Amino acid sequence: MRMIISLAVVTLVGVLLLYSSRFWLFSLWDSAGLFGVKALVPQGGLLQRWLRGTDLAPYELLIWVILGFLILTMVQKIFDRSAKH
Repeated sequence: MRMIISLAVVTLVGVLLLYSSRFWLFSLWDSAGLFGVKALVPQGGLLQRWLRGTDLAPYELLIWVILGFLILTMVQKIFDRSAKH
């Protein structure tokens, strides 16, 4: 059971990371944004949108890769600690 929950959580985190990247392919809701939140656009690319107009905009892909690695590493550490108990 623990393995199924772990896989579900990691899949959810992966989908959220993919949605925040420029590689999101799906348009799942209308253009007003998810639940009316305009920052959650249907085409994804949140990090690119948030960095637009800043000095970090050219490094969006590098920042996305580093954040994805760190987030997945933290999720792995949480599962490792919970497995010990």
